[in-house]
Amino acid sequence: MEEHVKKAVALRYDPEEDHAPKIMATGHGVVAEKILEKAEENEVPIHHNEKLVKELIQFKVGTEIPQELYEIVAQVLIFVEGLDTKKVR
Repeated sequence: MEEHVKKAVALRYDPEEDHAPKIMATGHGVVAEKILEKAEENEVPIHHNEKLVKELIQFKVGTEIPQELYEIVAQVLIFVEGLDTKKVR
């Protein structure tokens, strides 16, 4: 039986600087745990989507996400924006 290894990908998107969201960190196991830990420490929203992580984790850090993933990542950004709006209220 295959053990489930945690995976994580950190994205950054600044519409004033970036053409598309960029992959800022990727990791498996302990590295994934550290990425999630840092996100929590810095109050960065975490969105769980195993399929998306599986797609994104194969790209190099610093690269923009591929165009075929724009739609699903846009949905994540809308989710994050919604969380930010709730915090302001």
